[in-house]
Amino acid sequence: MTKTIIYHNPACGTSRNTLAMMRASGVEPQVIEYLKTPPDRATLCKLIADMGIAPRQLLRVKGTPYASLGLDNIDLTDAQLIDAMLAHPILINRPIVVTSKGVRLCRPSEVVLDILDNPYIGDFVKEDGEVVHAPKQPSS
Repeated sequence: MTKTIIYHNPACGTSRNTLAMMRASGVEPQVIEYLKTPPDRATLCKLIADMGIAPRQLLRVKGTPYASLGLDNIDLTDAQLIDAMLAHPILINRPIVVTSKGVRLCRPSEVVLDILDNPYIGDFVKEDGEVVHAPKQPSS
């Protein structure tokens, strides 16, 4: 059985909302504050592969050294982009959630509902007041 994990930044509203949705569904995930405990190369590569995305799609631009490192250069290889994320974990976009149903970058936070065993959390109000209408529990 796959352990439920969230790669979390408590300073990020999207990450906090995602974690709250997980808890509302009855899940208490392993919380990895990835800025304090960054993934190693093998873990980061596996997360990227399991999400089915390219490393560039995981790069965070806002509030990071993305521009000063020249990461907008389209000639950079996947390995070079991964090197940058390992050297500067703030470049890893978040939150990343791992469940038995898959791995997703949960932006927006309600993407997490697609990979939870119990997505029926009712209406959820995000920190900014936006209401997420979760799927309704099926009738028996």
